[in-house]
Parts: sequence; structure tokens; C-alpha cells
Amino acid sequence: MAFQLLLNFSLAFLWMFLSSNFTANGFIIGFLLGLVSLLLMRRSFKERLYISMILALVKLVFLFLKELVLANIAVLQVVLKPKLDMQPAFFKYETRLTQDWEITLLSSLITLTPGTVVVHVSDDNKFLFIHAIDAADVDETIASIRDSFEKAILEVSRT
Repeated sequence: MAFQLLLNFSLAFLWMFLSSNFTANGFIIGFLLGLVSLLLMRRSFKERLYISMILALVKLVFLFLKELVLANIAVLQVVLKPKLDMQPAFFKYETRLTQDWEITLLSSLITLTPGTVVVHVSDDNKFLFIHAIDAADVDETIASIRDSFEKAILEVSRT
């Protein structure tokens, strides 16, 4: 991936020098032409194109922002109800993530979402112990985490 990015920047600067256009517009045009060149040469690279990882990262950020807003609304509804009928729960979540940074990112995303907190990560990094302020159906909560945050992290990190 680093090679692809370096190649794209090199093509952008080469375009700037060949066209004698040393402005930001010249660089952007060269960068986009370099990106098109990389797309045409994508079969010669062993790993996926870096742009797909960047797009997956942007998708993860927007997913987190969406979940953050929805969780804030859900917690606000719980707080504003006259009768507290919430069902807090501790549960064990088995993760498919293997790298330390992936597990840290998942734990941080879960903890930063209001109403949930990762209490502990097992020593073998396979299980997260999570507390949810209102989890009527634990299986649904687990499926929600797996289908949102974990899936998005896997799209960023895996080829």
C-alpha cells in the first residue's frame, strides 16, 4: 500500500514537471491521473489498492458518527422516561479480530458509543466483556456490533 501511495505521488509530481504547472491544481490533476493509472495497473499489485482502504476507513468514520447519534438518542430516551424500565446487561462478545490495533479500535468504538462500555478484554484477545445500559436482547446487541463495527474494521484491515 505504501508503494502505491508513493507511486501515485511520484506520478503527480511527474505530471507537474511535464506540464510545467507548479500549482495545487496541477498536482491534483496529476494525482487523479496517477490514480487512474494505478486503477489500470491494479492487477500487477499483490495487495488491494490503497484507495479502497481509504474509502473503507471513511465508511467506518461515518458509521461511527451514525451510531454515535443513534446511541445518544437512545440514552436520552432512557433518561427522560418517567419510569426506569431499562435492562442493563453484562455480556461476553467473541471477536473475529486478531490484531491488537483492531481489538483496541473496536473497544474504543464500543466505549465511545453512549450506553456501552468495554469492561475487560480477555488475555487471549478473543473475548470482550461489555456492559450495556439497556440491552433487552443480548443476542441482538451482539449481532449489531458484529454487523456494524467489526465488519467495518475488517473491511479496513483485510484485503
